[in-house]
Order: sequence, then C-alpha cells, then structure tokens
Amino acid sequence: MLDLPLTFLQRPATAGIPKPWLLVLMHGVGSNEQDLFRLASQIPERFHVLSLRAPHRMGPGSHAWFDFSVEPSGARSINEAQEAHSRALVAQTIEAASAQLGIAPERVVVGGFSQGGIMALSLLLTRPELLHAAMVWHSRLLAEVVPLQASHEALHGKKLWLSHGTHDNVIPLANAQAIAHHMATLPVSVTYREFPGAHEIRPSELAATVAWLESLSTTPVPY
Repeated sequence: MLDLPLTFLQRPATAGIPKPWLLVLMHGVGSNEQDLFRLASQIPERFHVLSLRAPHRMGPGSHAWFDFSVEPSGARSINEAQEAHSRALVAQTIEAASAQLGIAPERVVVGGFSQGGIMALSLLLTRPELLHAAMVWHSRLLAEVVPLQASHEALHGKKLWLSHGTHDNVIPLANAQAIAHHMATLPVSVTYREFPGAHEIRPSELAATVAWLESLSTTPVPY
C-alpha cells in the first residue's frame, strides 16, 4: 500500500512487466482525483497510474491546486504561497511513489488538465530530476515559475506533450502557443498538437496522447 502526502487513486501496472513506468495525473480546478482516473483504462498497461487530489478544498468533491483571480482585462493573478505549497507536495508525492514502487525518474511521466497541467509543466521546469516527461492538456505557463526554471543541462533530454482545443473558452489557445514558444528556447523535445474543441479532452486528443505515451515508454531512454 502506497503511503503518499496527497490523497490518490491508483491503477497498478500489469504484474510481471519488466521496468514499469509511473504516470501521475492532476485534475483541474473544482474537480478531484476521480476525474482523470476515468482515463486509466486507456493508459498502456506498463504504467502504474496515480491520480492525485489537490490539497485545497473548495467544496464537497471540489478541490484546487491554488486560488486565482481574473481581472476585467483577462489578466490572472494567483495565490503564490498556495501554488508553491502544492508544487512541493506534488514533488514529495512523486519522490515517495517512485521510491515505494521502485520506478526510476527516467520512467516517470507527470500530466494534468487545466490547472493540473500548470502543475505538471511547473514540475518539469523546476524539478526535472524527478521525471522524464510531462503531459500538459489545455493549460498555461505561470510567469511566477519561470524565474525558478532549472538549468538547460538539467532539462536536457526531457520530453513534453502539449495539446489544446482550438476553441477553448476557459484557457485560450494563445496560452498553449505561448508555452510552445517558451519551450523552443529549451533543450526539451516538445510534441505540440491542436484539436478542434473547447476546454475538454475529446477522444481524438486522448488517443493521440496515449499513442505518445506508448512511444515514450517503448523507446530506450538515453541516460
């Protein structure tokens, strides 16, 4: 039984698979660990899937990684202390899960949707030693995290899946394009895809993401 800092659901990798991988998933604002766990049945069997619950409770079954506000201009501001606390808890959770499952960081993928995707991207940029790749759906890059970014040497060889809806009315497409623009300056291999749709993961986007995960986990990692 895993002992982790955050509440979670899990689907173990299929027994007997040599060198299993770990996929850690994080939900968006107002949701919980049940949300992305529904995708677990479609994740390749070599992955041990963990779906985490954000630590800040908004209401029954409703959680967030950090509070934020949106100005009339559309500009967003975040509770920086909550974001830093959540990011530290997620890092501790990844470290603990990796150690308890015996899965090395080069076989760890951290992913999320919306605010969960913000957390996944922030972890990749600030704690790349904990993971091999990040999976970011319909999200954005926090300006507050950029100054904390790890060195180019630490980011070398990391991978990122980045996808967004062309008609996302919650986090506009320009945010994903800004992430892609930022990542182009870093030694990270980025797969960027746009899909028709709003703030949601449609079947075609999920299928493409799973194909990326499959290729990721069947290609030797050059470490």
